[in-house]
Amino acid sequence: MEAGMDAKAEARENKHTIPVIDRMMDILGELERHAAGLTIRDLTEILAIPRTTIYRVLNTLQAHDVVRRGDDGTYHLGERLLTLAAHTTARFGRANLVPICQPHLDRLASELGEGVKLNVIDHDELLVLAAAQGRRDYALTVSAGQRMTLHSGASGKVMLAHQGDDYIAAWLRQPLPAYTDKTITDPQKLKAELARIRKLGWAYDRGETGPSIQAFAAPVLARDGAILAALSVPFLAGASEARMDTIRAAVVRTAKAISDALQA
Repeated sequence: MEAGMDAKAEARENKHTIPVIDRMMDILGELERHAAGLTIRDLTEILAIPRTTIYRVLNTLQAHDVVRRGDDGTYHLGERLLTLAAHTTARFGRANLVPICQPHLDRLASELGEGVKLNVIDHDELLVLAAAQGRRDYALTVSAGQRMTLHSGASGKVMLAHQGDDYIAAWLRQPLPAYTDKTITDPQKLKAELARIRKLGWAYDRGETGPSIQAFAAPVLARDGAILAALSVPFLAGASEARMDTIRAAVVRTAKAISDALQA
């Protein structure tokens, strides 16, 4: 095989690859490079692949929401890819976030006396990636591995608020079960809440997952502004306004410090 042969040609020379999947990846690659979308005719001309092959591949990908067809006949990357990307982000975090973030979690838990959690999206759920236990009387127990829904609770709403429009739209089309009378179950109200969170830079759980539990959360961001995780501090309901202000400010400050450390 010649040294100058590109990756696509190498894949096709490899007897262990599957030609139709090679074609599929070629099509997805072109759709990635053409944000305005491409028609079947466009793809046929660009890739020199038979029209019937492109048609069948696109129909299959569309059935799985990997691509979507616009009203003008152009094809675009679909919502399923956003879900897959979210899972990849979560797995990246497991390998790289915890060693940098854990000291910040420990300091915040010591400062506030409350439990502190670092959360990511995993399989369309909120996963606690790392935690630090508080020493204050009645501090809530927190531990890595806990799972929660995205639409209720401070961290879930922070993570959801910073996803792409297509991902949020897909989530809002799903049923939004109520866990307490404070859970937001109306899609339009949740959409407004997510916009508010993006504007403020933090989220508040008013007792949406448990009637006696409240929380504040703030985003941990990459250099390009993409969300990597959500930092949260849950606490028992009934805290004074001054105490809540202290917790919120500390969460926002620490999330910013973690973001800065990750971007250094």
